[in-house]
Amino acid sequence: MSARRIDRRGFLKTAATLAAPIIIPASALGLGRKIPSERITIGVIGLGGRGTQVLKDLLKLPDAQVIALCDVHPEHHREFENGKGPRLGSTPARELVDKAEQARSGQPGKPCFVTGDHRELIDRPDLDAVLVATPDHWHAAITLDALRSGKDVYCEKPVTHLFAEGQAVYREVAARKAVFQTGSQQRSDALFQQAAEIVRNGHLGKIRSIEVGLPPGYDKPMGSTEVKTPPAGLDYDRWCGPSPKLPYMNARHHRWWRGQRAYGGGVLMDWIGHHNDIAHWAIGEELGGPTRVESVGWTTPDVDIYDTPVDYEIACEYAGGITSRISTKVTEGTKWIGENGWLWVTRGKIKCSNAALLDKSFDRGEWVAGPTGSHVANFLNCVRSRAACIAPAEQAHRSITPGHLGYVSFSLKRPLRWDAKSESVIDDSDADQLLKKSESRAPWA
Repeated sequence: MSARRIDRRGFLKTAATLAAPIIIPASALGLGRKIPSERITIGVIGLGGRGTQVLKDLLKLPDAQVIALCDVHPEHHREFENGKGPRLGSTPARELVDKAEQARSGQPGKPCFVTGDHRELIDRPDLDAVLVATPDHWHAAITLDALRSGKDVYCEKPVTHLFAEGQAVYREVAARKAVFQTGSQQRSDALFQQAAEIVRNGHLGKIRSIEVGLPPGYDKPMGSTEVKTPPAGLDYDRWCGPSPKLPYMNARHHRWWRGQRAYGGGVLMDWIGHHNDIAHWAIGEELGGPTRVESVGWTTPDVDIYDTPVDYEIACEYAGGITSRISTKVTEGTKWIGENGWLWVTRGKIKCSNAALLDKSFDRGEWVAGPTGSHVANFLNCVRSRAACIAPAEQAHRSITPGHLGYVSFSLKRPLRWDAKSESVIDDSDADQLLKKSESRAPWA
């Protein structure tokens, strides 16, 4: 056995120990960061469906204390008519926080701070960390503001809306030695970790190809296309923020904004940060990327309110001869095909051509994916220890890079050669400029 071999049981025992709060000396934090108090203080920005769910996950943890909330729409029901769906926004979120604090202490706590301006939240000196769960077009601006104010950040995937924003975020994280967790929670899931360990430790032999199956995009309006006055209470100008202020309609607001490139990258960029992230992780390309990318067979919706693909495929080639298909035409999840068989995983399911590899007693080998369990707990543990989270900023950025390149390839109608080390398109200045184009509406540059 190699001297570097990680004993799996020992690793998992250590990981379980880390679930408890860790107290460390100030000298270990670096950059003059204050030691988190007994409970890590957190501000949550963006309280739609996903933000509210992560908030609930935080409220289950004894060492998390949510003290500030921000949303530009204090109360809404996402895609439902008012009163017909779950209550979302900062008003019901505040009720959740206050109820959790009272249950914890047996008496009402200090009321949670609420604002519609993320800068007011970030500027609070009593915050240790910020959760960013806004639509994609706000991720970079808010994350960079938080990092520059000395906060650690948990940001939902995809880590940023535009390629250049992703570079800016991971470089800022590195420069400030900040703790950053991407909300790609599949990395903390036992089945995805099992799959990554089997593949990366060579049990399928040399990997020949990968299939990354993603859901299709919107082929029809997902709500009313009537242009109308934004609902009462919504600061729509601030919701649009750094992106163009398009006429308001339900079909591209709450939940459905991803269909419009001004605000998101469609279902493609919504899901690529999950399944392609696992694909990269398992073959050791989490800090690398493909050498060639080409969009294949993209179809667009017949409505002009959306401009993201319905069906799509991104054909990629990697060093060593590995090919991959990121596509709506293959089974959803991630499948690796090697010289000794195949393995497929998706949420809640895993299958392998060699069932013995999936046995719980099977020793998967030297490379271990990381701690299994709560993704938000991993973030809090790392805020204390200053270790890297299981889903760091740069790895998240590189996981979605094939999606960004796919859009450029589709726009220019040609394949692209990619240098992952320098993050540049080879011998194609037009493609490189288009990839790295980044414009923001004033005053949110």
